[in-house]
Amino acid sequence: QVQLVESGGGLVQPGGSLKLSCVNSGRTFGTYGMGWFRQAPGLERELVAAISWSGLSTYYTDSVKGRFTISRDNARTTVYLQMNSLKPEDTAVYYCAASGVAGLPLQTSDFNSWGQGTQVTVSS
Repeated sequence: QVQLVESGGGLVQPGGSLKLSCVNSGRTFGTYGMGWFRQAPGLERELVAAISWSGLSTYYTDSVKGRFTISRDNARTTVYLQMNSLKPEDTAVYYCAASGVAGLPLQTSDFNSWGQGTQVTVSS
């Protein structure tokens, strides 16, 4: 059984940086694509970034391109989200998710395992 545990969230000022980590236990980590979602109050959960099992393919939603970087360390069964130049509109609960496909997961339906989430608050 997959267990995803996120860490690294917190309070940061606008323009600051945070690095989220997600540790995966259970099934072979390197076989599946991974993603980071976020959900702000009153809004739907959105896919922020995704990475294929090889790490060679990535996806970013338009609002974070050039600011966020997703990466993975299959040896440590960990996926990261480096977030720079943070804005108040980035405030949300961030969720790590594992997909059931080997390629780049782009649909919410591609993901079948979720972490509990970590709060990111960007405020002065």
